[in-house]
Amino acid sequence: FHCFTGGVQEARRAMEIGASISISGIVTFKNAEDIRQAAAYVPQDRLLVETDAPYLAPVPHRGRTNEPSYVGLVGNAVAKVRDTDPVDFAAATRDNTIAVFGLELSSAGR
Repeated sequence: FHCFTGGVQEARRAMEIGASISISGIVTFKNAEDIRQAAAYVPQDRLLVETDAPYLAPVPHRGRTNEPSYVGLVGNAVAKVRDTDPVDFAAATRDNTIAVFGLELSSAGR
């Protein structure tokens, strides 16, 4: 689910059908508690992170044009919600992206 905006109930239904959930910069917004709860709920192997550039820039860039370089801010926010190491979470979401999209990354991308 691209740019997931649901809560735990919607995430649960997505898990039941075998979907993955992609979290955007919205997770950093003050009023996005439902999304943060869903990000904590979804199993790590089913999570992706995205920027949704040029929209939905994460805090502290909210209201400006979003860009791919902000994906780390999204990942760090989700890692914090999940109480996990951001580096380990980045590696997991990289692996998830490869699995979902069938990508082969060069050694520079690993």
